[in-house]
Amino acid sequence: MRLTVGTRGSKLSLIQTNVIIKRLKRQYPDLKVDVKVIRTTGDRITEKPLTAIKVKGIFEREIDKAVINGEVDFAVHSMKDLPVEQPPEIMIVAVPERDEPNDVLISKDKRRFMDLPRGAVIGTGSPRRIAQILRLRPDLRVKPIRGNVDTRIRKVENGLYDAVILAEAGVKRLGIQNYISERLSLEDFTPAPGQGALAIVAMKKNREIVEILKGLNHQPSMAATFAERAFIKKIGGGCRVPLGAIAQTKNDTLTLHTCILSRDGRIKIQAVVEGNTDFPENLGYKAASEIMRRCPRELIDSWRG
Repeated sequence: MRLTVGTRGSKLSLIQTNVIIKRLKRQYPDLKVDVKVIRTTGDRITEKPLTAIKVKGIFEREIDKAVINGEVDFAVHSMKDLPVEQPPEIMIVAVPERDEPNDVLISKDKRRFMDLPRGAVIGTGSPRRIAQILRLRPDLRVKPIRGNVDTRIRKVENGLYDAVILAEAGVKRLGIQNYISERLSLEDFTPAPGQGALAIVAMKKNREIVEILKGLNHQPSMAATFAERAFIKKIGGGCRVPLGAIAQTKNDTLTLHTCILSRDGRIKIQAVVEGNTDFPENLGYKAASEIMRRCPRELIDSWRG
């Protein structure tokens, strides 16, 4: 059997896709998998901050269209970049075992976050990370940054930034963890929903392909990320909302830690809920309802605006 997988052309995307291909071939030694690189909106628009691009799924939309049109049989995405509203024809078939969900700091001279000098310039385009930075260090200067992981690290080395914050999983998949100055705590830097996880999507109707891909699924990782995605779906606002969510499983119990911040980081509202791994979405909705019950109305409106 021969399959085609769709992916972005970035170094990290190709590494992630090749990891999935190797795992598939271990289970199906005779399987052949071709790689089709697809350029996305996010790849074409490189000057604007991500939050200024008024299109959902800027790194996935074109790839998912290729799945729907039959140009590729399945696709590999970074879960944290995947919109919570999926085209009805496709499904998340599998979530392989999740890598580290933490954020990490990469800085000049390997300085830790709290040791950065006053006025240091730290690069991120994420509203979540901006709010988390300002909550702990309002004296720092936050400057937008775009580009792949290598590009961002190079900007620190060249003195354009004093530090950047990145997802640990991506840095490690690239094999450049020696640049990491500090792993940031899940409490202070609660990650984006789905961070550290991959999502494998395919057409619902392609039952044979779905069954093959299901063998890659790690159920605790799927339950955790589905709870986190349900949380962001209920809150609304997508990547423009400074929120974090991380779910962890122990036996049949799923614990979901969530938070939302004001854009300047001064307000932080948290909710922790527990439930059964069989109903992860219910847990996400419960956490979101708790957050929204305790939030000032004007704060919710400011996020959605």
